[in-house]
Amino acid sequence: SIQIGIRTHAPDTFGIKILYGHEVEEMRASDIAYAIVDRTGGKKTYLTFDIDCLDPAFAPGTGTPVAGGPSSAKMLSTLRQLGQVDVVGADIVEVAPAYDHADITAIAGSIIAMHYLGLLAERKARAEELNNGNHAAINHAHGI
Repeated sequence: SIQIGIRTHAPDTFGIKILYGHEVEEMRASDIAYAIVDRTGGKKTYLTFDIDCLDPAFAPGTGTPVAGGPSSAKMLSTLRQLGQVDVVGADIVEVAPAYDHADITAIAGSIIAMHYLGLLAERKARAEELNNGNHAAINHAHGI
């Protein structure tokens, strides 16, 4: 597991790799994506996006806003670079509509969901390509 953008500290991480908010702020989106790809190591991966990871300027509609988080642009760029991750499911949590002025957080959440769908579509395309390649190899081996 890996957690990105944590701005509070706990004494024990229980084996979870943590990239703290101040580290993420200094990293490029490609470096964050690489850390995720490296940690997941080709294994089936479930992504969860805690919306309060974002700075409240980009997602005010959450019950636990903490200043100093990354921008929505940086995190969307990170998501776009996760095509190598074998995403099997995803969710978005901590969106609190009662605190969401002008639907800023809902819009960020919907765009994150759209990126998730893109990752799932990439996974499906890879599986179909692999399956088609296997059929072609089998057909070739049988002289078909």
